[in-house]
Amino acid sequence: MDQKIEPQRYRDDRARLARYSYASRALLIFLTLLASYLLPPFDASAKADAFTAPWADALVRWDVFHFAQIARGGYVHEHQWAFFPGVPWLLRATALSQREFLLGGTVLVLLCDPTLVMYDLSLLVLGNRDAALLSALLSLLPSSPMTLRLVPYAEPFYTYLSYRGMLFCERRQWIYATVSFALAGLFRSNGLSLAGFLVWGMLIRPFVEGRARTISITTVLKCALLAIIVFAPFVYHQYTGYRAFCTTSVPPKWCRNTIPLIYSHVQSTYWNVGFLRYWMLQQLPNFVIAAPPLLAILSFASWHLRRTLPAQILPSPPPGHQPFLSPALTPHALHATFMALILLFASHTQIALRLVAAMPFTYWAAAWLMVQSPKIGWAWVTWSVGWGALSVLLWVAFLPPA
Repeated sequence: MDQKIEPQRYRDDRARLARYSYASRALLIFLTLLASYLLPPFDASAKADAFTAPWADALVRWDVFHFAQIARGGYVHEHQWAFFPGVPWLLRATALSQREFLLGGTVLVLLCDPTLVMYDLSLLVLGNRDAALLSALLSLLPSSPMTLRLVPYAEPFYTYLSYRGMLFCERRQWIYATVSFALAGLFRSNGLSLAGFLVWGMLIRPFVEGRARTISITTVLKCALLAIIVFAPFVYHQYTGYRAFCTTSVPPKWCRNTIPLIYSHVQSTYWNVGFLRYWMLQQLPNFVIAAPPLLAILSFASWHLRRTLPAQILPSPPPGHQPFLSPALTPHALHATFMALILLFASHTQIALRLVAAMPFTYWAAAWLMVQSPKIGWAWVTWSVGWGALSVLLWVAFLPPA
């Protein structure tokens, strides 16, 4: 916690954020129920699956099918390895019956609220109570509220655990950070990138802050070991795929690759993921709807990095912008830039609407816009509210993007 903030004010801020978070979830549930009553799903088969009770009809869309099928029957088909085991494990562990496969997962999503963690992390990174509170409030306006705040998707768990790990990194609690990042890696492949925060905090930040001129071999080895632990869920998932398909009498062609990764094969073969593969004219609308968060991230990252790299903070930052020049922001700026470029050039770009919520830098960028360019900042807020509401309607109607 920022040492300058009064304990009572800190408690009041957290209580206020908790109330706003509960209210936003209640509003989301109400809008979902209303939309499901008024809008029939485009694909009526969403109501026909045997693993859903009637109350869950509006939740069974897109990846939820895959997660629930894996939870019920395990990994069987190649394409299922695109989905990491975290959500299926949780659904299986909390299933009340074959007809109540989603209730436990939905409750866990409601419990994994990252808002207060976002506030604590922002206090440490930005070092300013007003900026931290603004950032946490803006995080209540995700661009994909269904997949972050209600539906048993990978994003709620990945986001919560990522934030936790980043908070532990700021506190230099490396073991706890590693555990959080490794658990996050059970839900999404981009959990691999979270190891970068350990590398920055243990090996690079001491130089940036002038606390060290050399790094001991012990620290390097410890960092390497912790990074390996973060990589372990990804490696395990690839191993299960290799064992399922590459030890048969007639293994598929991808098993003969130099590094036989089933995840890369599945993404390329079934989802056509690859460098510039999504850059087609018919995908232009998806680039347009993903533009606001990606532009905010890249603009703020560029602004911050041009003023703080190489590892030298401006001696007299402009008044009012000091929180956004904090050196603690730099690893987040680098990480967010890396992820944004992948989303832009080597992914289905519209999934940025789901994934950017897992990066607190998204909401620091929004807060920066509110301070630096209030008109643009309010435009971003207006877009977040409008698109968030529309995305709920699209979800219930079983229409893309998802």
